[in-house]
Amino acid sequence: MRVAAIDCGTNSIRLLIADHDAETDVLTDVERRMEVVRLGQGVDTAGRLDPQALARTLDMCREYAEQCRHHGVPAGNIRFVATSASRDASNADEFVAGVQAAFGELGVTPEVISGAEEAALSFAGATRGLAEAGFEGPYLVADIGGGSTEIVRGTHEVVAGTSLDIGCVRLTERHHRTDPPTEEIITAARFDIAEALDTAEAEVGIGGVKTVIGLAGSVTTVTAQALHLTSYDRSAIHLAHVSVDEMQEACERLILSTRAERAEQPFMHPGRVDVIGAGALIWYEILERARGANGPDLVVTASERDILDGIAQSVVNPRPVDDEETAR
Repeated sequence: MRVAAIDCGTNSIRLLIADHDAETDVLTDVERRMEVVRLGQGVDTAGRLDPQALARTLDMCREYAEQCRHHGVPAGNIRFVATSASRDASNADEFVAGVQAAFGELGVTPEVISGAEEAALSFAGATRGLAEAGFEGPYLVADIGGGSTEIVRGTHEVVAGTSLDIGCVRLTERHHRTDPPTEEIITAARFDIAEALDTAEAEVGIGGVKTVIGLAGSVTTVTAQALHLTSYDRSAIHLAHVSVDEMQEACERLILSTRAERAEQPFMHPGRVDVIGAGALIWYEILERARGANGPDLVVTASERDILDGIAQSVVNPRPVDDEETAR
């Protein structure tokens, strides 16, 4: 069974085309792509999708639709999920209509999902294979996106999760106006992150976990920094063994560096250069809070499998999400 998943977030749009083996319940990648389109540009301030950002995103939707046709993904086997930016924008209907037109006869309509379902899909994608790789639960999954960050706790399934209005694009637009950021800017951003993590502690609880798994480009880029990679290597980053101290040291290097210094890093995607400092700061503070709640033996890793994999799996095994239960 061939399926396709599209994840359209605040900073990037990603495509996964995969084959599902019914006997093993394993998804095998056919095509995996990511492009930075910055759909959420200015949404935090204006409350609307910027026309140029919308045009960039719909151009890529047309390209992804062609990829689905090329690889023979049947209508009905494609799920398109839109997250923080389109959830917050007053003109989200323009985005929906544009996506429908891009996919045409494939019959795709973007689902502007709730933060609770976003958290559940992130958890499903991130935790498959963790136990087999030697990472012990309970798990705390942190998915740092462009406009929001999902915090989810559980072992075999979600126990609790929440979506926080902090993300690498959102915080960059709010605070990061100097190069490099001043101490005052970092402090102000830390205040926003602390408020959000207070909410996560109250709604989800971050104690009583053994492994923290970070997802998405901010975390994988920090991990590449911690591993001193000479190019971006998904296989090296995925489930890498990096200590909390090493991860936080890598965060600090990216937080305090200039834009030019970040751009020189061989593993850095050009679309992340201006927002990675804010993303690294969010990841640093999550780790600081989690270690404080769980002690020095806390294990941390990064996963290259995330909400995109969860979306693909949901095409094969649809499962309703109880928003109240998941978001508590």
